Amino acid sequence: MGEEVRDITTKLSGREYIRGGRDGRVFVLREFEITDLNSVVMINRRVLPENYPEFFFVEHYRSFPKAFIVAELDGDVVGYMMNRVEFGWSYIWKGKPTRKGHVISIGVLPEARRLGIAYNMMIRGMRAMKRFYGAEEVYLEVRVSNTPAINLYKKLDYRVVDLIKGYYHDGEDAYIMARPLNNFE
Repeated sequence: MGEEVRDITTKLSGREYIRGGRDGRVFVLREFEITDLNSVVMINRRVLPENYPEFFFVEHYRSFPKAFIVAELDGDVVGYMMNRVEFGWSYIWKGKPTRKGHVISIGVLPEARRLGIAYNMMIRGMRAMKRFYGAEEVYLEVRVSNTPAINLYKKLDYRVVDLIKGYYHDGEDAYIMARPLNNFE
């Protein structure tokens, strides 16, 4: 490898080696590359009920390349986090227009879970949205029944700020969870 292995992400770009929590396996965090498209689409279709067409991933890669993160384990892409930055009304500071990061989609293959991949992708993605694209806060939608994801987001200081009834295609509600980025490094 020839590069330092860390316990938690600290980089903003390039390849970074992280030691996983469960068994010490090392995974790589890096920005998405167009050659990752088929792997990312496969992960999205395998682990999430909300699927996107290929052009949607490409559009986000072209618009926010530093905030589209993938994780590799043993040379294979096993996770991704796709983000964008929007301008609109703040979820944190009511009545204030702001630049807000939006976690569009995050997924990790079941066999690569419990290593800290999602946690580290979230940190790197939030840092990228703040540093490269000027986001002052970040938000996401999550199924009200997705307790593991909700717990991850709470660990990252997100809080529930709203509820959208019937948000998902199957009629399930979604929480909007958000957090400020002003003190986030």
